[in-house]
Amino acid sequence: MFRKTSFDLLKVTFLFVFSFGVFIHTTSIAQTKKTAGNPVFQGWYADPEGTIFGKKYWIYPTYSAPYGKQVFFDAFSSPDLVNWTKHERILDTASVKWAKRAMWAPSIVEKGGKYYLFFGANDIQNDKQPGGIGVAVANKPEGPYKDYLGKPLIDKFHNGAQPIDQFVFKDKDEYYLIYGGWKHCNIAHLKKDFTGFVPFEDGSTFKEITPENYVEGPFMFKKNGKYYFMWSEGGWTGPNYSVAYAIADSPFGPFKRIGKILQQNPEIATGAGHHSVIHASGTDDWYIVYHRRPLGETDGNSRVTCIDHMYFDENGFIKPVIITNEGVERNAIK
Repeated sequence: MFRKTSFDLLKVTFLFVFSFGVFIHTTSIAQTKKTAGNPVFQGWYADPEGTIFGKKYWIYPTYSAPYGKQVFFDAFSSPDLVNWTKHERILDTASVKWAKRAMWAPSIVEKGGKYYLFFGANDIQNDKQPGGIGVAVANKPEGPYKDYLGKPLIDKFHNGAQPIDQFVFKDKDEYYLIYGGWKHCNIAHLKKDFTGFVPFEDGSTFKEITPENYVEGPFMFKKNGKYYFMWSEGGWTGPNYSVAYAIADSPFGPFKRIGKILQQNPEIATGAGHHSVIHASGTDDWYIVYHRRPLGETDGNSRVTCIDHMYFDENGFIKPVIITNEGVERNAIK
């Protein structure tokens, strides 16, 4: 009896010491890790939207899988761009009765202490199919999110734009939804409560702002009074998926294509596209968050989320992004 008890005690002590050692080793690695590395977190994830809430960076991506398995969203948060925490299933089809499949390309905005997650679902091919762009709401960035409207916000094709790839753009105190697949892009003025849209002065609700070579994945930001409009070109399953941009004096354009700023490097990865941009206010740090396909992967859904630096030249044009395996350096939000 004594021998057995002593052996059990010795085993427990060993397991404790071993576990504590692993914890210290892991913590040490996390503290000394200088760059995130690309991808920034493990798993097949695409169409990432990066943003900042409080003192944390957040990424909301598509779970990259066959459409029938794309029935939920995960989110990721980080205090420093290097160490990321996964928040599982912040929203899934169980909370959205009209969404059945192909949930993708989330866009998020905070307003009035609530977090609104805009998303596409069902990959509708015509106006008769149920689905489109929806909205979910939560009290915290990590959710859980619930369907806000009980129906899609947009469930029809307008100006030829498939209702997918939504991005919410805040300009001063106004919010706009910029969206569209099938090589057409629309902008619409959101109501203050995000339940619908405010018609423009000419009576229209959806204005087309499609630039040359646009395919999908719109994104917009404002810098020095100028509106930078970005989008994805090429096919998302191929190696030539890429990002181009234009600059205008208004969020309505006209947007004249300037050129590509993100594309594959055959020595690092292919299919670099469908991105977003993170910029901490008051800093000169700009980051592009995007997905790409690891070398050797041929499955269309084999996509990973990456972050690299984005720089501007003296005239305000975006320099071509250099995609890396190292990723970006640690940068806590001040």
